[in-house]
Amino acid sequence: SFKKQETSTARMRDRNNGDNKKSRRHVAALILARGGSKGIVLKNIKMLAGIPLVGWTLRAAIDANVFDSVWVSTDHDEIEKVAKSFGAQVHRRSPEVSKDSSSSLETIQEFLRLHKEIDVICNIQATSPCLQPFHVKEALEMITLHGYDSVFSVVRKHHFRWEEVKKGSEPLNLDPTNRPRRQDWDGELCENGSLYFTTKDVVVNKGSLQGGVVGYYEMKPEYSVDIDVDIDWPVAEQRVLRYGYFGQVTPEVVRLMFCSISGCLTDGNILMSASGEEMVSIQYRDTQGLRMLQEEKVEVNLMLHTTYSPPQSRSLADKLSKRTGCQVLQVGERPLNDLQSFVEQRKLEWKDVAYMGSDRADVNCLNLAGLSAVPGDAPEVVLNAAKYTCHKDGGAGAVREFSEHILLQRQKAESALKQDRIDSCSK
Repeated sequence: SFKKQETSTARMRDRNNGDNKKSRRHVAALILARGGSKGIVLKNIKMLAGIPLVGWTLRAAIDANVFDSVWVSTDHDEIEKVAKSFGAQVHRRSPEVSKDSSSSLETIQEFLRLHKEIDVICNIQATSPCLQPFHVKEALEMITLHGYDSVFSVVRKHHFRWEEVKKGSEPLNLDPTNRPRRQDWDGELCENGSLYFTTKDVVVNKGSLQGGVVGYYEMKPEYSVDIDVDIDWPVAEQRVLRYGYFGQVTPEVVRLMFCSISGCLTDGNILMSASGEEMVSIQYRDTQGLRMLQEEKVEVNLMLHTTYSPPQSRSLADKLSKRTGCQVLQVGERPLNDLQSFVEQRKLEWKDVAYMGSDRADVNCLNLAGLSAVPGDAPEVVLNAAKYTCHKDGGAGAVREFSEHILLQRQKAESALKQDRIDSCSK
């Protein structure tokens, strides 16, 4: 029997009231990420808005803090590497369930046979990058608190559908002589593929992902992004930048930015003339990106890493400071030690800070900052620490790209605060 999720949990019937045994069940998340995607090669780890595709759903699943374990099922070494870098465990699936013809159900059944401790499984699609932690929490509550055996996510659509027949077409969900207005029609519920919660009993014994007492969890259209073909990628990227989940610590408004000169604003190279004069190359677009931030009252500071910058870089940095209008700070092999007091003096927290670095020394600051980024050519250890990886390389537009990303997230946060005020006044 299918049950509709009520808008208010207070109106939902608690089928398991007092059932302490079910609250102790092992709940696991499982993301299926096969390496042999036919549509887009290694789609599951292709970069989307600065993050590997599977990383978006992994981050939402882990930060939901409702799972006893979070897994990625894969047959590919590179996908395993990315999964572990986000903190997930990896199940190496067998060749039998790694074929083009293998179904999700077969793969999940194999996983549950090998992990008998799991009682409730949530299959999260790697191709749903706008999934949020609150979606996961609310859907799981339908099982743990309200007695459903299976819960899947849907999106409401208002599409008039027709069926092709030999001599034309026939309507499937409308009367053409009495077409309803959108506001007079509830629309139809369509699976959006984001998540499927179900109990082990339903999967293993009933051979289904949807069985027993089944309920749906409705997600808003802006969160229902599913990437199937390459043409979806640029569209999904813009949607993710607005509706994706960027982590537990997200800035309300960035007030302060630190940007490394070498490797970010420049490509790290120092050009020397025959006369011994040293030069660096910076892009006009990058300096304009910094100006854009300053116009929005963001304090921008450039960093000169004394541990790997030549002594002559000081004079170059001074010239950059004059050109960009930014203060230049000298930082050592542990930039966090030099910048912590700088942040505290301005009575800010690291969640209010944007940080852009390009080397191993930047890892701690990249992890702490509310928004952090690295150029596309940064070393792997630095890529894993950043919340955003630029498409552009250092000295080739990466700073402008991150500046635009900061301003977009600022606009997103301000819009959310405005909506919260509207909602509060309307209550």
